Order: sequence, then C-alpha cells, then structure tokens
Amino acid sequence: MTPTPALDPSLTVPADTWFAVDWATFMQLAALPDYAPGKFYYHQQQARIEMPPVGYNHSSDHSLLGHAVHLYAGLNRIPLNGHDNLSYRQPGHREAQPDLSFYIGESVVAIPYGTTIVNLDELPPPTLVVEVANTSLADDLGQKRLLYEQLGVQEYWVVEVQQLQVFAFAIAAGGSRQIDTSQVLPGLSMAFVVALLQRARTTPHSEVTRWLCETLPASTAPAEEPGS
Repeated sequence: MTPTPALDPSLTVPADTWFAVDWATFMQLAALPDYAPGKFYYHQQQARIEMPPVGYNHSSDHSLLGHAVHLYAGLNRIPLNGHDNLSYRQPGHREAQPDLSFYIGESVVAIPYGTTIVNLDELPPPTLVVEVANTSLADDLGQKRLLYEQLGVQEYWVVEVQQLQVFAFAIAAGGSRQIDTSQVLPGLSMAFVVALLQRARTTPHSEVTRWLCETLPASTAPAEEPGS
C-alpha cells in the first residue's frame, strides 16, 4: 500500500481558489484521498482544487452540452471524441481537468484507449475545451483561459449557468480572441448553444434532443477519415 504523502503542516489548501505551491507539493496533494473527488489545475506556480458538489445547474448543462456537441459532430460527419473531466498534464509546469474536452478532426484518435492522464509532452492537447461556470466565471475567463492558451488548445468555451451566457474564444499563437461561431465545429453559433440550454430550463433533455435532431442541419459531405 502506498503511504500517504507527508505535507508541510503549515500549508493552507483553500478550495475553489488559486494558491501558491510548487509542483512537487501539488503532486502530493493530488495523491491524497481527501482530494480524490476534486478537479486539479496548475499554472504559473499556483494550484486550484475544485471540490464537489457542483449543483444541479452545472451538472445539467454539463450533461446536455456534451450530448449536443456529439450530436452536432455526428450529423455533420465531423470526426470527434469527447471526454468528461479528463486530466491534461505538462509535468512540472501545468495541469488542467476541464469539464468537457474534445479531440476533433485529425487528432481524433491521438489518445490511446486506457490513458489515465494525458501527458502533453508526448500527446497533443484537445481541440476544444469547455468549462461550465456556476460560481467561477471570473476565473474561467481569466486564469484558466491563460492556462488553456499555454496548453495549446484551439478553442475554449465558458458556459455561465446563472445568467445563461456562453463565451467562446479561438486560441492561436500569441493569445485568444472572442468569437460568435465555433471554428472547430463549423456553423455552430454560440447563440444556438444558448438557445438549447435555455430550452432545457423548462424542457426534459429527451425533448431537447428531439428538437436538436429536427433543428440541426445535417451535412451531406462524406465523412472525414480520422488522421487523414
């Protein structure tokens, strides 16, 4: 049995906020059973541990968004693999565990099945990352956006569940810029994403799915071969 790591007893580990810590200590925290349910982030010598529960609004929008993105990609023959709460790590430097992440197009088969933590020194970053913000909007638009820029993500969405807003950013060398329509899922507008989430406030997800199938345009283009 692996012994529980010993930590500096003076270390303060606040939940849901960034705190200064070195990488070695961050790895010790990640191994502690008390934090096993948490989501871990590390950027610029600071860590953030987000602990459950996330609440109904967050979990509902999280579930529906993942489903909607898969459905959109399927109807439009866009190669896509999606992940919930998967950890991405640049050892010694950065870590992120986004709510949703997607590999799209040529990178769709880049991650071997069975991978526990994606080592970004060896494997590519996800194409699209989505964070669902219940009480963390400022952080998701700030520190996390900078983190995903440095991880090399191509597109980043922040879904704010209280006021029902979606902020989307295209990321390229040198930073990010806000966009109204996805570049990695062509034709999918953020206004449409807001509309489907708004519908889910008063309609079961099964009925929202029916609406999506009736509303989303289906591509007649041939399916793109993964890795082609």
